[in-house]
Amino acid sequence: MRIRSSSVLAWLVPVVFVATFVASAYAQQSSTRQAAPASGRASSPLVETVRVATSQYRDINVALREGWVPATPCVSGPNSGAMGVHFVLPSRLGDGMLKASEPEALIYEPMGNGAMRLVGVEFIVMVGDWEKQHAEGGTPSVEGHLTNRVEAPNRYGLPAFYELHVWAWEQNPNGNFADWNSRVSCDSQPLPVQSAAR
Repeated sequence: MRIRSSSVLAWLVPVVFVATFVASAYAQQSSTRQAAPASGRASSPLVETVRVATSQYRDINVALREGWVPATPCVSGPNSGAMGVHFVLPSRLGDGMLKASEPEALIYEPMGNGAMRLVGVEFIVMVGDWEKQHAEGGTPSVEGHLTNRVEAPNRYGLPAFYELHVWAWEQNPNGNFADWNSRVSCDSQPLPVQSAAR
């Protein structure tokens, strides 16, 4: 599938750079820690859809083999908690669509043993791409859950976009669809290797 947005393509250049470092650091066996239920209360249909669609990616090596690439280092929260490390599937970016069984990003928590633990997903669509595909306007939603609009400039260097997190593999005290999860941490994010000055 061809990526239609030049702004998304420009965003992917740094992704490839980050991917070189992060993929080699994380290509170890996934953590054996069991996933917590999505919440203490009954899960929503969207959480269940995401769990079914992404269960194979609990092993990060499966995601890497299928073309998922790291897009961010571990993203920590402004007050507490984190989002984690986002891995994106480039073929899903730039199409102006959202589909419950096809998230644009998988979210992993770095573990102390170097492994990565799948904690959730993020649905992402660029505002410009959405508007081209949906002349009627309106805020995009995923199975009835409205997305959040993130304006540019933003910490990710992206044009304005809509997003929705779904914490399908780690309980979030703030709710299944909150941006930040206080049970996810970036404490075990490996530091990039610095080359020695010559």
